[in-house]
Amino acid sequence: MNKRIMVMLVSALGALMLASAALAEPSEGVAWADLTAQQQQVLQRFADTWQDLPPERQARLQRGADRWQGMTPEQRAQAKERFKQWQSLPPERKEMIREKFKRYQQLSPEEKARVRQQAERFRQMPPEQRQQLRQRWQSMTPEQRQRAIQRFQQQRPPQQRPR
Repeated sequence: MNKRIMVMLVSALGALMLASAALAEPSEGVAWADLTAQQQQVLQRFADTWQDLPPERQARLQRGADRWQGMTPEQRAQAKERFKQWQSLPPERKEMIREKFKRYQQLSPEEKARVRQQAERFRQMPPEQRQQLRQRWQSMTPEQRQRAIQRFQQQRPPQQRPR
């Protein structure tokens, strides 16, 4: 039971990892001419408005273009699907995901590694088992969820517990 709840929690945090990370951004923008030909090709739809984008958005798009170039066709198809799903989310859900991702970013490297491991374990489960875990979590009251989280935290070694 505890492991299932833990896996479900970790899965939720893993999903947050898929959201775009707000990394340290430069104060000056990136000139369109400074992008590589491959980056310009990926970002072509922004060509006319590039100079109007905030510098942090330009930097995120540039990094995204680099990641895109390094993806296999299968990875690109998966990324397109995830982006489509993200766009279809209501604004409240997007904000909740962003907040959870901010909390994830504050974890120690060891805690992040543990979250990633648990997310991978969840992804490796058969779809039916993942669905059962989701349903079980969703059927819990907020109090039950909080108790489950507390039990999970008590099972972790002291050096891995939140401070």
